[in-house]
Amino acid sequence: EFFRNPGMDSPEVKYMMERREALGGVYPIRMPAKVSSLIELPPASNFEIFDAGNPKAMSTTMAFATLLRRLMKLGDFGKRLVPLVTDEARTFGLNAFFHEFKIHAPFGQHYTPVDHDSLMKYSEAPDGQMLQEGISEAGALCTWIACGTSYASQGCPILPFFIYYSMFGFQRVGDFIWQAADARSRGFLLGATAGRTTLNGEGLQHQDGHSLVMALSNPAVIGWDPAFAYELSYIIEDGINKMWGEDKDLIYYISVYNENYPMPEVPQVKTLGLSAKEGCLKGLYKFAEAAADKPITVRLIGTGSIMKQSLDAVELLAEFGVGCEIWSATNIGELHREAVRKERYARLHPAEPEPSFWVQDCLGDFDGVTVFSSDNITQYPQLIEKYVGGDFVILGTDGFGRSDTREKLRRFFEIDKESIVVAALSGLARQGKVKPEVVVEAMEKFGIKYERPDITMDDCIPQD
Repeated sequence: EFFRNPGMDSPEVKYMMERREALGGVYPIRMPAKVSSLIELPPASNFEIFDAGNPKAMSTTMAFATLLRRLMKLGDFGKRLVPLVTDEARTFGLNAFFHEFKIHAPFGQHYTPVDHDSLMKYSEAPDGQMLQEGISEAGALCTWIACGTSYASQGCPILPFFIYYSMFGFQRVGDFIWQAADARSRGFLLGATAGRTTLNGEGLQHQDGHSLVMALSNPAVIGWDPAFAYELSYIIEDGINKMWGEDKDLIYYISVYNENYPMPEVPQVKTLGLSAKEGCLKGLYKFAEAAADKPITVRLIGTGSIMKQSLDAVELLAEFGVGCEIWSATNIGELHREAVRKERYARLHPAEPEPSFWVQDCLGDFDGVTVFSSDNITQYPQLIEKYVGGDFVILGTDGFGRSDTREKLRRFFEIDKESIVVAALSGLARQGKVKPEVVVEAMEKFGIKYERPDITMDDCIPQD
């Protein structure tokens, strides 16, 4: 009784329908390009460049720059890759890109940069392929969204790679990343100088140990924490195949670190019959078997740059007669998501056998001690804690960062190799496999103390 319909033949309705038709129809229509049928993806050999390892120390950030530079040279595919940076491109190893690929500037470069006499000078051009957005992560994310949705909005697929200080991503502009997911963006976010202890001397500004937890809150984001160059390369290949080969609307967030260390070759160890590459892309794989001559074995799981601390702990634990099985956890978030999906299936199908899932298949059948160490807060590995058999000891970086050396920071957070050794021995002592005195001996040997004063929070939070 409150509304009057003048009828479809009335001048008013005819006028409204004509206007609506002129605007494109009654319902908005999204017609994205089918990228899988438009773009030829690069051969897998391009992503195997780190498989043989490299004794020369490098960071995963430098590995990313090396791989991206190679991919950008691959014909039509390479021309569609867009690196974005807001600040400190040289810190991320992208300074070589300036001269080779140029920074996009619609009207060209009308000034002489201060580094004009250097080989890798700052260079702008109308046809530049890089985007240098100034110190504004919010502005850069808006540009990233425009690039990441171009397959739908313009019918012209562009794949953006935005590299930034990891602390300035989900914490600073997480709402824009949520908007990117809502707009069905596809692309890569690289959280550089990741980890709470990786960038010494910077205090709270850059010491990030929680972005991967925040990334998990976004359903479209797949968050990765690779330790080695070959892992990073496989992950980027997988993302390209998913986004452009399978037309999936995904965002890959990858933690990359600035610590240099030798990169190993791809291990030949199988994980439940799968190769290291296959296990890496499932989020977890066995990196090395334990020495057969040790009477006791523990499992050490590492991620990111702290994987090296786990590897260095092997020799120290051997002095106590303990062998170590080494695992690399590249994606705790996806292990958790798969487990949640399988648990839901089991809940709704009570008459069927419970389905298996990767993290439980890998780590569930074990009654020993597993030590997980990373540069992230302990909440992150706790996502898989209930699926790990035996005793699960988590070492992480809870608390504020601080300005000090990398070594002192890792000792404070107790994620260095010596703390991993003590954690493993303590777990074994509680299982009755070594005497408690062995733990005390190790603590004295490595200078690990019971007290750990925290000048940032001791006056606010009770300390044990």
